Amino acid sequence: MLTRSDDLTILLTVVDTGGFSAAAEALDIQVARVSRAVSKIEKQLGVSILNRTTRRVNVTDEGRRFIDSIRTGLQQIQQAEDDLMAQKEMPQGRLRVDAASPFVFHQLVPLIKSFNQAYPNIQLELSSNEGIVDLIEKRTDLAIRIGHLSDSSLHARALGKSALYLVAAPEYLATRGIPMQTADLSAHDTIGLTGSKALNQWPLKGFEALNPSFSSSNGETVRQLALAGNGIACLSGFMVKQDIEAGRLISILETQKLSNTAREQINAVYYRSSTVAKRISAFIDFIQPKLSL
Repeated sequence: MLTRSDDLTILLTVVDTGGFSAAAEALDIQVARVSRAVSKIEKQLGVSILNRTTRRVNVTDEGRRFIDSIRTGLQQIQQAEDDLMAQKEMPQGRLRVDAASPFVFHQLVPLIKSFNQAYPNIQLELSSNEGIVDLIEKRTDLAIRIGHLSDSSLHARALGKSALYLVAAPEYLATRGIPMQTADLSAHDTIGLTGSKALNQWPLKGFEALNPSFSSSNGETVRQLALAGNGIACLSGFMVKQDIEAGRLISILETQKLSNTAREQINAVYYRSSTVAKRISAFIDFIQPKLSL
């Protein structure tokens, strides 16, 4: 016959407090309940665990090893219960996240392994779209959007700002020269983005609408074209800061550049839903401090 864990807990409390009355007070139960639990255990085991005196109880030689074993066992049971409760409270289920491919490549992909380790019960799905997607139509739970937000029906959490840089490869600048003023760009090859005209409104004083020499719908393609020496591009810091630090790209016209433009804003947007709210919050809270914008 197995001894119940609550009786064992009572026994440990008697040992730790040094008496039946003290154990009863610590557990907020009657002394008779304490006495019955100890007697029940000793009867089932056929051995005396405690020596009772008028002042104190002491553990017998036979009971000492048993006490040590049940203390370890009860701690393991408590840990197992705590782990199960924690798992129950952990976010779980599928989370569909959409972002422009450069943000996925340069910011999200490096964080996925550690996120999966922290939240193993979330099944993450990443999708890349260069334009703004309809979250419901595309069955997307969370989207990372760069620039001004126009959809007021969405909830948004700001992830930060990513400064824009005008960049070109060292080889290109060595051949074509370094522009010193905004007007100098007219004599250079430029690489732009297709789609919204706002994407080609570079943050420069006195800048007019860009008519790029090359263009692409994909920001990563624009970056690769710049790295290959095809001209000057305007790209977010989250894409090119490492290239600038490594000397693969050179930042130009810094003194002519305007700051705090709408295109610098990066937000996580979503519809509120009780079924995915925990997963969304877990993802945003995890990535935000780790982003390199």
